[in-house]
Amino acid sequence: MTKIALVTGANKGIGFETAKQLAQHDIKVLLGARNETEGKKAEEILRAQSLDVTFVKLDISVSHDIENIKNYIDREFGKLDILINNAAVFLDSAWFGNNTETVPLKTLRDTFDINYFGTVELTQSLLPAIRKSEAGRIVNISSVSGSFGVHLDETHWLYALKPYAYSASKTALNQFTVFLANALGNTKIKVNAVNPGWVKTSIGSDQAPLTPEDGAKSGVALALMDENGPAGTFSQAGETLPW
Repeated sequence: MTKIALVTGANKGIGFETAKQLAQHDIKVLLGARNETEGKKAEEILRAQSLDVTFVKLDISVSHDIENIKNYIDREFGKLDILINNAAVFLDSAWFGNNTETVPLKTLRDTFDINYFGTVELTQSLLPAIRKSEAGRIVNISSVSGSFGVHLDETHWLYALKPYAYSASKTALNQFTVFLANALGNTKIKVNAVNPGWVKTSIGSDQAPLTPEDGAKSGVALALMDENGPAGTFSQAGETLPW
């Protein structure tokens, strides 16, 4: 039976490459995107490569969109095998420095709406469909910027980069990963978080050394792993990262 995957924020960057790589493994991929024009363009590009993808309108900060995608998956497929929670925003004024004392509360709330609350709401909504999979996989695309260990290490290259809203939202996402993995420990569902690395995207900038194709590989590997794979981990390219 064909596996079904949903990738959020799949119209560009890491999400687009994740959808592409999953579809190359003969998986039916739903391209979640809040911008219909960009989502349909991504669908067109991948379909031109003979990949089985379908654009679905999905803004994870909008409960109505989440309800619609839940109903669509239930109606069309009856299950969901893979959920890649990739959609994210970076709304801090800059990466460099520490803005904890000055970051506007609106920036915090708007960041958490997408990077945390929307991700949690979508995942909870789709869990019944994921439970119907023979081996459900949930991969949260996090960031090493959310790591306590990294931000306490003065020798780490990221130590001077403390954009509070973005980092805090990813820390919260990491805890969601650990707690959900624990809650689902007696099932075949595996939940993990990955750091894609510093990638050339709208968030990572053109200065980044990695391509979106590189950045997608860690999440795809966890989505495709067998029953012997890990759960409740935070890693990049198979290397464990500090929480």
